[in-house]
Amino acid sequence: MPRAIISPSVLASDFGQLSAECKRMIKNGAEWLHMDVMDGHFVPNITMGAPILACVSKTVPGIFMDCHMMVAQPEKWVNDIADAGGSLYCFHLEATAEPLALIDAIHARNMKAGVAISPDTPSTAITDEIAEAADMLLVMTVYPGRGGQKFIERCVPKVAELRARFPDKDIEVDGGVGPKTIGVCADAGSNVIVAGTAVFGAENPAEVIAILKSTVDAAQAKAAGK
Repeated sequence: MPRAIISPSVLASDFGQLSAECKRMIKNGAEWLHMDVMDGHFVPNITMGAPILACVSKTVPGIFMDCHMMVAQPEKWVNDIADAGGSLYCFHLEATAEPLALIDAIHARNMKAGVAISPDTPSTAITDEIAEAADMLLVMTVYPGRGGQKFIERCVPKVAELRARFPDKDIEVDGGVGPKTIGVCADAGSNVIVAGTAVFGAENPAEVIAILKSTVDAAQAKAAGK
């Protein structure tokens, strides 16, 4: 089972101090930073793009930017995100007709490739061939497009289905995840945890990050003991 990784979502941060906010999360134990890129087409909201990511990359040395591309035509932005310092490029399966070619293009730019599915997309849409080519699979537990939504528990079985099929793959959950909802995600087999408001809005972010990580570790230990 791949190890626990906590990836705070900067969508919940103070964008006016984005670099400082990323540094604050890393200081408090975050390994990745989840960068939500929205284009106003695939989702109704608009957030940030490559120029902002480039500024963060320059001012936060060594940052691992987990770039969640909620965009139409994700093929268009691979080079821009790579040039901006993106570490992982996660596109939505619903947004492309050529996922394998896109994964190849992402890898050609020395980024990890992630494949995301929205709440109404079944786990079976991720074929064995796609999953084996990708580095990470993302199960959305809210509808993509805005932060602060309520966790959709009916999405959790998809995590378990993917974990059963791909025991060694990084599987990420994103949307409404925090100390109250981490348990079901961890038990289903997710190891990469995206949390926004729960971390950025906490009085003690280090404590919340530690709780999320330890819950995943405990679930993995329990699963290994079966």
